[in-house]
Amino acid sequence: MKIVISADMEGATGVTWPADVLPGTPQWERCRALFTSDVNAAVLGFLDGGADEVLINEAHWTMRNLLLENLDERAQMITGRHKTLSMVEGVQHGDVDGIAFVGYHTGAGMEGVLAHTYLANSITGVWLNGRRASEGLLNAALVAEYGIPVVLVTGDDLTCEDALGYAPEALKVAVKDHVSRYAAVCRTPARTAADIRAAAERAAALAVRHEPAAGAGPYTVRVEFDAEHLSMAATVVPGVARTGERTVEYTSDTMYEGIRTFKAVTTIASAAVEEQYG
Repeated sequence: MKIVISADMEGATGVTWPADVLPGTPQWERCRALFTSDVNAAVLGFLDGGADEVLINEAHWTMRNLLLENLDERAQMITGRHKTLSMVEGVQHGDVDGIAFVGYHTGAGMEGVLAHTYLANSITGVWLNGRRASEGLLNAALVAEYGIPVVLVTGDDLTCEDALGYAPEALKVAVKDHVSRYAAVCRTPARTAADIRAAAERAAALAVRHEPAAGAGPYTVRVEFDAEHLSMAATVVPGVARTGERTVEYTSDTMYEGIRTFKAVTTIASAAVEEQYG
């Protein structure tokens, strides 16, 4: 049994504000250990549950945040950016039985601690086939094309609620409860590590690869920005059209194509943001 852990940081234990997740800040250095503790707990739980292999894919910002030296020696980790499938790199080789979303968060425009979708700001909403989308929903639709179930989701309590919509059978672990976008009632790392490990052990039983969700498309993605020039900039991506002053939309036959187009849209929009004025 092989498990992939897609590891994001905003939904990690103790993380509540931007400096906690921005590389180079003192708070980020501190929170790296908390983030690593959550991921390692999932590794240990999946191994307890019978997994033969656990591959971690770093999915936050520079994708160089986890402390490799603090992970169980049986795990392996993909670290660094510019990967074909970004947050879920590693699922495309036909040998993965299940995936865990560890440290996830809610989407842009939704309630939740550090809620966003790909860009920390600039994007105010994303919809997949008319449904407001978090990164969890987008990634779940993508891994379904490879026949891989989402078996575990960790983050704040609202992230766990969001996951009910895209991975109802997955085990959920809330490591903190939302108070505001920048505040939460946080559990201690000792408690969250125990909770995540126990849930991952149980989640291993759900890691059964199934038939890929072929023909589930097409997928229409709508993106809303906080400024009109960003929607204009995004139209440089083939197939992306403005549908309003601040919105663009595109349709893809597969979610593989859909997520790659989304990456292009967010990259172009990010490059079009000017200091102070956005």
